[in-house]
Amino acid sequence: MTGPELLNEAVAQLYASDLDVFTELRGVLAARARAAGDASAAKTIAGLRKPTRSAWVINQLVRSDPGVPSRLAALGDELRGAEAALDGARIRELSLARRQLTSDLVRDALAMSGQDPPPAALREEVTATLGAALADPQVAGQLAAGTLVRAAQPAGFGSGVAALALGSPGAGRSPAPKPAEPASPVRPRAERDRAERERAESERERAEAEQARSRAIAEAGQAAADADRAAVAAVKAEREQESAVRLAEERLGEARQRLAEARLQARRAKSAQREALKAVGRLQIAAPGSSPER
Repeated sequence: MTGPELLNEAVAQLYASDLDVFTELRGVLAARARAAGDASAAKTIAGLRKPTRSAWVINQLVRSDPGVPSRLAALGDELRGAEAALDGARIRELSLARRQLTSDLVRDALAMSGQDPPPAALREEVTATLGAALADPQVAGQLAAGTLVRAAQPAGFGSGVAALALGSPGAGRSPAPKPAEPASPVRPRAERDRAERERAESERERAEAEQARSRAIAEAGQAAADADRAAVAAVKAEREQESAVRLAEERLGEARQRLAEARLQARRAKSAQREALKAVGRLQIAAPGSSPER
């Protein structure tokens, strides 16, 4: 794996990880890069900044739904075009779409925070960052990388857009008045009741679907966090086993050396024993009064 590939993989793994293991995992990934012989990548990884909680939940949102930045950027382009054209009616329409999109994305992001209910400050920072991405293409580009480290503040779509959206005097072209709609005939009570029931049922189903989606997002985030913790534990276990193997190999080498020395000493002792026995035999033959065998 090349240096850039190693770095990109580490960045993706780090910013997708659970916030609680960020610092520990960063050290593990930097050590892995050093072990691979890439000191430059190791230094860069070690210097990666830990995101704030609001930046982290937005990173998780973007990684779970990569289309978020393009949706924000597209709506932002439309709003800027409507503002340049001083089209009040279009700006009102797009402002409603902006509020709806921001509300949906804030809800999805906060579902990943693991906090119920999420703090007001967290909600405000997530909302502000998404608004900044919608107003500024550069922020939207940073959002797309999924590596935000802090919240951003919106810039743009200010008083001019608000004035056009609200139809203030002198704020551009005034929209043509809508023709009066004909009064609806009074519907029978049974029909009204049925329509109310159908609307209530539709709203209930929509609420249940949103709850199920939020739960799925939260469960996916939890599963990712569990996987990250398991990865950190596995890397630790791998390093511990490597250390244990090295120690065992060193001890085995020492034991083999001691065995070789013991064998050498045993051979020397046996040789000395044989020489001693020979010497005893020669002395017995040469002793006075001894006679050779006939």
